[in-house]
Amino acid sequence: MSDLEQYEHHIGGEWVAPAAGEYFESTNPATGATLYTAARGSAADVGRAVQAARTAFEDPRWRDLSQTRRGHLLRRLGDLIGEHADELARMETEDNGKLLREMRGQLTTLPEYYWYYAGLADKIQGDVIPTSDRRVLNYTTREPLGVVGAITPWNSPLTLTTSKLAPALCAGNTVVIKPSEHTSATVLKLAELALEAGFPPGAVNVVTGFGPEAGQALVDHPQLAKISFTGSTGTGARIAASTAARFIGSTLELGGKSPNIVFEDANVANASMGVVAGIFAAAGQTCIAGSRVFAHTSVYDELLERVTERARSIRIGDPLEDTTELGPLAFADQRDKVAGYVDLGRSEGARVLTGGRPTDGGLGGWFYEPTVLVDVDNSMRVVREEIFGPVAAIMPFETEEEVVRLANDTEYGLAAGVWTSDLSRGHRMAARLEAGTVWVNTYRAMSPMSPRQGFKNSGVGVEHGTETIREYTRLKSVWINTSQEPVADPFVMRS
Repeated sequence: MSDLEQYEHHIGGEWVAPAAGEYFESTNPATGATLYTAARGSAADVGRAVQAARTAFEDPRWRDLSQTRRGHLLRRLGDLIGEHADELARMETEDNGKLLREMRGQLTTLPEYYWYYAGLADKIQGDVIPTSDRRVLNYTTREPLGVVGAITPWNSPLTLTTSKLAPALCAGNTVVIKPSEHTSATVLKLAELALEAGFPPGAVNVVTGFGPEAGQALVDHPQLAKISFTGSTGTGARIAASTAARFIGSTLELGGKSPNIVFEDANVANASMGVVAGIFAAAGQTCIAGSRVFAHTSVYDELLERVTERARSIRIGDPLEDTTELGPLAFADQRDKVAGYVDLGRSEGARVLTGGRPTDGGLGGWFYEPTVLVDVDNSMRVVREEIFGPVAAIMPFETEEEVVRLANDTEYGLAAGVWTSDLSRGHRMAARLEAGTVWVNTYRAMSPMSPRQGFKNSGVGVEHGTETIREYTRLKSVWINTSQEPVADPFVMRS
């Protein structure tokens, strides 16, 4: 244990030991071995980080920096991430078990998010508003909020942190990040790179630790201007209640139970690969996972055969190996949760066509076999509740009306997939499906330029694109009376 790397908080541009002197372990999910220890954050640590962020927000080095210069810093940070992409990819794979080849792909493209917001920084502007009195000038400006809290999950630590950090900095805010206790290392490295890029000390702060301790303290801090959270719907609801009571904003990207719909005129070979990508990529540990698969009765058997055959051939093993196709679940409790849901499905009457068993992957870690469930319907908990694992429930349907009703019969509305060769149907389905993102003849595609939003219990607010700048700014309306004439009547509202 003495040889393990020990991480401190990153606060005000410095490495800071936890106020209580406590640390926790992070493990490699592929092997179960301890990777490192990290500072266990408390309310005192969060308070210090928020104060550092507030000091940086008010510091002329940041407050008076031109929007163009902010963009230059973001571009430099993107460049540094690109230079460290291989190192960061390996760190994330060891921390959460995602395939190294996938993480290399994510880290290679991640700089584009910073470059995108670098270009947007000096495009944040207001408007001149026409008034009925030509002597009165009315214009609007967009101002940064202040200190933004970001609470990020373990499934894609740097990507999902970037979705919050890049636009928040672009708008001129400062940030305190509380990463998942399962994946702290790369977010701490990101804070170090931000300092190297030239961001002033305190612009980016990281407090590591657990949700009920550090996370709750961040949500409740009175100097916080906004919370941006990605995680479970239950936790998001509690955060929304807390922020609403204090009249501060929140952006919440929450759970999903996304439908992936295959029509009779679809290219079934492509659709089956889309189903596999939607639920078995990243071991199903993604909020946009296409876990509910609906196939038209005329192609149901063929699709089921193709998906099942591919699921059986998926290579489970070391995520650092390029030939591996399915890595471990991120931690032991998550594997137990997935196993519990599959057992629940069996008790509800579902039939396991393939998979359905935990395994150690030959490495001693927390793996679960790619699983296909049939004889299921929308009334079952295994179909209605988010599993966050490699478990697909495949169901037949007859008509477009029926599948729209089934697809929308869920508390979630994060994403949906449609497979069809009928262009009119593709547009029709995109309009009728209650989901913030709809993919037609593809799945799991995203870009920093394309906004995404959850409907229903999948969240509130927008991430990515120009729309997200509204989430990190406040609108001010300024009225200038250019007339020097005396006011005629002080009791009459002027326009």
